Amino acid sequence: MPSDQAIEKSQLLERHGATVERVAPCSIVDKNNFVNVARRRAAEYGADDKSGTRRGYFVNQFENPLNSDAHYRSTGPEIFQQTNGHIHAFVHGSGTGGTIAGVTHYLKQQVPGIMSFLADPQGSGLANKVNHGVMFAATEREGTRRRQQVDTLVEGVGLNRLTRNFANLLKPMQGDSKGKCMLDGAVSVSDRDAVRMSRWLMANDGLFIGSSGAINCVTALHVARRLGPGHTIVTILADSGQRHLTKFWNDQAMVSLGHD
Repeated sequence: MPSDQAIEKSQLLERHGATVERVAPCSIVDKNNFVNVARRRAAEYGADDKSGTRRGYFVNQFENPLNSDAHYRSTGPEIFQQTNGHIHAFVHGSGTGGTIAGVTHYLKQQVPGIMSFLADPQGSGLANKVNHGVMFAATEREGTRRRQQVDTLVEGVGLNRLTRNFANLLKPMQGDSKGKCMLDGAVSVSDRDAVRMSRWLMANDGLFIGSSGAINCVTALHVARRLGPGHTIVTILADSGQRHLTKFWNDQAMVSLGHD
């Protein structure tokens, strides 16, 4: 996993018996990107086992269509059943793209007129791709770009490339004569707004959520204001604050970065 992820994420995996390799964040085209390293480690595992009983498996969750298919078959139907089909919009971020792709595809088939919106952290180019057709983030402007393209406190979502799962959302649904993509818009959420939302939910609703859940809620609020009263908007609190204690939920660190 990338070395800039909250340390408790790798510690939790280690307590479950995993060997965790933390690597420096870098582009997907770099052989040392965490995805490429994982692919190599899977190939290396058991390579010297002549019996063939030890084999490595690379999940490839960013590109594997079984990812979005799982949400099409489970998460989407669960949302439809729990709302009795009375839903006007779905909101979610994109890491691998599996959740938003699978759920959006299912709900668009079941609920006429339903809208789907991407929640995107600052530094990610996906929101601009959805809204304007160009992969671009404000942090890439000349003179402002930092070492890492996705420079944000939010972990687990936001990219400057299209995964196979997410790319399917940019295609029109089968039978759509208008040729529109399945997403109806995207909201780029600042770190400040994500932090403020997480603290507000904890203080007012007792919900201890992580950073990706926070940007989902900020975007849901934007969509609610856009649609107005009487609409049902669904999102997912995708992560717990327990996995963000040393970073997103470190108040001292937040204050030092100007997020009061």
